[in-house]
Amino acid sequence: MIYLVLFLAVAIGYVIALLLKAKTTHEMSMYLAFSGAFLLSMTILELLPEVFEMPTRRIGLFIIVGILLQICLEYFSKGAEHGHVHLHSEKRNFPWLLFFSLSIHALLEGFPVSEENNILIGIIIHKIPVAIILSFFFIKAKYSTGITIAFMLLFALMTPLGNLLSNHIEYFQKYATEITALVIGIFLHVSTTILYESSKDHKFNLAKLIVIIVGFTTAYLI
Repeated sequence: MIYLVLFLAVAIGYVIALLLKAKTTHEMSMYLAFSGAFLLSMTILELLPEVFEMPTRRIGLFIIVGILLQICLEYFSKGAEHGHVHLHSEKRNFPWLLFFSLSIHALLEGFPVSEENNILIGIIIHKIPVAIILSFFFIKAKYSTGITIAFMLLFALMTPLGNLLSNHIEYFQKYATEITALVIGIFLHVSTTILYESSKDHKFNLAKLIVIIVGFTTAYLI
């Protein structure tokens, strides 16, 4: 069921993009702000307590590595993980760099998902707007339907694959705490970047502040 839900999060985002046929992603800013606040809260409330059985400095090291890894991935994905896609291609070939960077991100975020925490909800709320924005990019860039569907299908499989590996491969189970700490770093960077970019020109926006508070509160109540 977890694998199916993780896959459907991307599929739902793609279908929503087809239905909306939006020309810009401006309307997504509110939902992105909510998803960023929700993901940040779930990371702090659900994942951080899991990893503190290990010596704190080692946890911190892996969290820092996760942040640095996400920064490196965003060099190739151009920020697609937090709602930005800035790629320019006249050949309309399969965007391999975007695919590999997003796949590593998506694969890793599947590792900490379990029945013992609620991080699954945070990932779903995070993945749907990302899938919508990715779909918008492919539609606006006039990529073929075949390339678009192939990309979204493979991307949708990455997070369930990560969860599958974490549950059935002994090596990943042995280093589950370290991997979770790595993912915490990734989530911290992505979610805080979303919140930082959610206000145009970084000006105060009451509506988005309320949305962010609602995101924090919802995650806490869950």
